[in-house]
Amino acid sequence: MPVQVSGLALAAGELAFADVPCAAARFYGTDVDYPISNGYFEHHPTFGRRWVSNRRLDARRRQEAEDAALPQWRDHTAARVVLTSAGVRLLPRDAREWMPFDHALLTGVTAEPATVVLSYSTCAPLLLSGPAAPWLGVAIEHLRHESA
Repeated sequence: MPVQVSGLALAAGELAFADVPCAAARFYGTDVDYPISNGYFEHHPTFGRRWVSNRRLDARRRQEAEDAALPQWRDHTAARVVLTSAGVRLLPRDAREWMPFDHALLTGVTAEPATVVLSYSTCAPLLLSGPAAPWLGVAIEHLRHESA
């Protein structure tokens, strides 16, 4: 049963089936942002003032930077989710633009208790969680197979 949605312009023939709040996140990695080298200046009686590096701290901070760049769930935010006949439309909190996730590009739906993960051929996976997420997973699968 189609529903009315405000603030979202639908394409000709596109129908909205749900307008629900969810928590959302994306799964991707980033470039490593290595920290600058740590150390201190030492005033040695024989050698004078010299830089002494802190190799242990540098190694730990480099490892932390590499770990932080690994693929993981990022951009956790509350979002408004509109399920339409064409795809999922996501409006993250404090955003002005809707993010479109079309059913035509969907490669997989993984449902877990209180979450659903949507995998796409052209972008990072999308995690939706909250009370409406299991229902969204079922509805998306139904729309996906209905259009096939």
